[in-house]
Amino acid sequence: MLSVSEARERILDGVSPLPAEVVALTDACGRVTAAPVVARLSNPPADVSSMDGYAVRAIDLAGAGTTLTCIAEAPAGHPAAVTIGPGQCARVFTGSVMPAGADAVLIQENVRAEGTTVTTGHVLAPGTYVRRKGQDFTAGKTVIPAGRRLSARDIGLAAGANHAWLQVTRRPRVAIAATGDELLLPGSGAGPGQIANSSTPMLAALLRMAGAQPVVLPVLRDDMADLAGLERMVDGVDMLMTTGGASVGSHDLVRRGLEQVGLKTDFWKIAIRPGRPLMFGHLGRLPFLGLPGNPVAAFVCTVVFVLPALRRMAGLETAVESPTQAVLGRDLPENDRRMDYMRASLSHDARGRLVANPFPVQDSAMLHVLAQSQALVVRAPHAPPARAGESCDIIRLDQLQA
Repeated sequence: MLSVSEARERILDGVSPLPAEVVALTDACGRVTAAPVVARLSNPPADVSSMDGYAVRAIDLAGAGTTLTCIAEAPAGHPAAVTIGPGQCARVFTGSVMPAGADAVLIQENVRAEGTTVTTGHVLAPGTYVRRKGQDFTAGKTVIPAGRRLSARDIGLAAGANHAWLQVTRRPRVAIAATGDELLLPGSGAGPGQIANSSTPMLAALLRMAGAQPVVLPVLRDDMADLAGLERMVDGVDMLMTTGGASVGSHDLVRRGLEQVGLKTDFWKIAIRPGRPLMFGHLGRLPFLGLPGNPVAAFVCTVVFVLPALRRMAGLETAVESPTQAVLGRDLPENDRRMDYMRASLSHDARGRLVANPFPVQDSAMLHVLAQSQALVVRAPHAPPARAGESCDIIRLDQLQA
């Protein structure tokens, strides 16, 4: 069986960044830039006041009893076309363009104003309460690089750089098809031996949260004709995922059914728990991942393998994120030859350390345990016994993002 790292690299090698599209700035949060965002103007575009007060020449402030004549008022957005000379000042407000000749702002709390006469006892250094032109960024400067997932803060920066539209990588469209005669639509009446299809809505939600567009296909029955017909349902998508039917039972038909319509299998079965029967290949140009039928195993495999592939397709430079460090909340036995991803809750101990507490039962069909988990504790193959308080690697499920 392949190792997790080798399987993931082969999956990443089998996908490519998607083409770019242009979207409105208001729709760009969470998207990945396909080109650098270059400032179209400087911020601020001129020297401006950072406070309400009076634009002055610092050299004119001699201490107690300085009197100045106010010759203009310059609200923000309405620069005053005057030059401040000796003994003069201009009324300014936060964001006001500094009049020519002025080099400091005397805040209004420190003056006595009577008509056009302003009196103060304060002394200022040049530049006091002045934001210099281009202090934040200058026109022509790259403010956001290509390959960055845009946060709300980035949207503000792009707006400040005078962009209304951004070039971003197209969202990956991922088709999901569950397989199995036992599956029914959630909310339907259950017949003998039937269970609700939990994997599809769970994985669709995970993909959507990761920035992809899930395309939910009908449940496929354990029938070769149903599986062969899958090829006709995936026009226009960028990846195909199935759940179930990937193991070795006589009713696990996904591989054989899709190979009839051109599936080229890259690998099948990897050294992971849960999720050993993971399958990867290409159906024509389309990357294909056959996930296990157990919903927890399908979720873990999506986190470990599909999300990195989506990052690569979105154009992010780093496809595989580094694990977070925590300490174990309980003892663990020696691991076997498979990489183990143990569902765990998170807490903090008296020293403020992040503590991962693996649940005692790790069955790959237990959705209730998965829903309570905030992390996966990652254990390497043949890891020795570990004691509570020892360091461990975790993947935080409460902070998942593609």
